[in-house]
Amino acid sequence: MPAVVTGANRGIGAAIFKELQTRGIDTIGTSRTPTNGFITADVTKKHSVDLLAKHLDGQPVPLLVCNAGVLLDRNEKLADGYAPEIWSACFEVNVTGVFLTVQALLPQLQQAAVDQGSAKIAIVSSVMGSSARPSGGTYIYRASKAAATNLGRNLATDLHDLGIAVGIYHPGWVRTDMGGPSADISESESAAGLVERFEALSLGTTGCFLNWDGAEIDF
Repeated sequence: MPAVVTGANRGIGAAIFKELQTRGIDTIGTSRTPTNGFITADVTKKHSVDLLAKHLDGQPVPLLVCNAGVLLDRNEKLADGYAPEIWSACFEVNVTGVFLTVQALLPQLQQAAVDQGSAKIAIVSSVMGSSARPSGGTYIYRASKAAATNLGRNLATDLHDLGIAVGIYHPGWVRTDMGGPSADISESESAAGLVERFEALSLGTTGCFLNWDGAEIDF
């Protein structure tokens, strides 16, 4: 039964993909553009994630990691920036993409829950979406991650009785193209912590919002 990681061709997604494989977990990764070793899937397109589900050909999926994400407004200015198309593009990936992926793979997740008692969805969100930590700026990314966290919380409620647990996670400030070279931790450190969080996720902890190292995050 394969785990599935979206956006697994680079950054944190690639590190999570590698960490899962290192732990002996059969893992399928996706990439928005054709990349050797990965399934091409654009999470913003329903037909694309439906093709991903078809590619799995009815295989149970015990773990779905919704990692694909974008940060498009790093250098926008409040006075004259944040164009509507940036809002749309960011939300399409960071929020709609999560929902469409979960929706498409729900039968495979349900089958895994039947076969082994539970299945798991891990949503890579961000502490920047926490309403308790409003440090300003980057409004689009923050709003999209707040929405992704809210989506995860509500999915946790609706999927509990189907045996599917949902966890929401902040990967930390990671040295990636998005995080930059001055960030706190490496991709491998983040991925190792996140995978430990995924392994600990259960129906008893569904709906959690945790840092990569296990610390709880305020919503």
